[in-house]
Amino acid sequence: MTSMILLRGGGDLATGVAYRLHRIGLKIVITELSQPLTVRRMVSFSEAIYEGSHTVEGVTARRATPDEIPSTLAQGEIPVLVDPKAAILQDSRFPFDVLIDARLTKRPPDLGLGAALLVIGLGPGFLPGENCHAAIETNRGHFLGRVYWDTAPQADTGIPETVANHQADRVLRAPAAGTLIARAEIGEHIESGQVIAEVGGQPVTAPFRGVLRGLVRAGLTVTPGMKIGDLDPRDNPVYCTQISDKALAVGGGALEAVLSWSGLREKLWG
Repeated sequence: MTSMILLRGGGDLATGVAYRLHRIGLKIVITELSQPLTVRRMVSFSEAIYEGSHTVEGVTARRATPDEIPSTLAQGEIPVLVDPKAAILQDSRFPFDVLIDARLTKRPPDLGLGAALLVIGLGPGFLPGENCHAAIETNRGHFLGRVYWDTAPQADTGIPETVANHQADRVLRAPAAGTLIARAEIGEHIESGQVIAEVGGQPVTAPFRGVLRGLVRAGLTVTPGMKIGDLDPRDNPVYCTQISDKALAVGGGALEAVLSWSGLREKLWG
C-alpha cells in the first residue's frame, strides 16, 4: 500500500495542512478527540466527528473506523478517527511513514522521533532532533510557515493576532465553568453588546460589532477562561468558511517538510 500521513488534530490550522497535502494527492488520515473543542468549526475537519462528514473548500472529511480507512480514501475523502492517542500507528495494515502533530498543545508531545520515519510538529513545544525531525512556525510574522530542522519555533506569546485594530478583545472566553449555550450562529452579524452565548448562567457578550467567525459547539462543557469564540471586526461572513492565510502558510511549510525528506516522495505516491 502507498505510504500515508497521519495528522493528529483536525482544527483550523490542521485543516490547512490536510487541505494542502490532500490537494496534491497524498493520503491523509486525521485523529481527533471524541469531543473536539474547535472554535473555527466551519473550516475544521474535526466537525466530521459530530456531523459524520464535513466539507471545507471542496474537500470532504468523513468520520471513519480503522476498517473504513481504505474505502474512505478510495472515495477521495479524508478519514477522521476518534483516536486521541494515535493508536492507529500500531496497526500494521497502514504504512504511516509521516506523523504531523497539529494539535497545538504548546507543550512537548507524547510521541517523539520514533513514531514515524518523519515526525513534524506545529508550533511551540517541538524541538527538531529531540522530539521531532522538523517543526513549523505558527506565530504570525516574518517566519510564519517556515520549516525548522535544527531550532525550535518561537515561544507562545499568549497574544492573539491583531485584526482590524482588535486583538485580545476579539477572542471570546468562558466566564465560568459549565455547558455552553449558543445564542448566535457562526457567520452571523453581531452588534456590540449582543449576547453570543451563555455559560453557567453568565452571558458572553460582544465587545464590538462584527461577524461571529467561530464558536465552540453548543452543549459542550467548558472551563473558566477557555477560548470559546472568535469575533471578526472585518464583518465578512465569507471568511467563516474559508481556510485562513495562516493555516495555508502552515500547510505550505508542512508540505515542504514532507517533500524535502529524502526517499519519501516515491513512497507517498507509490
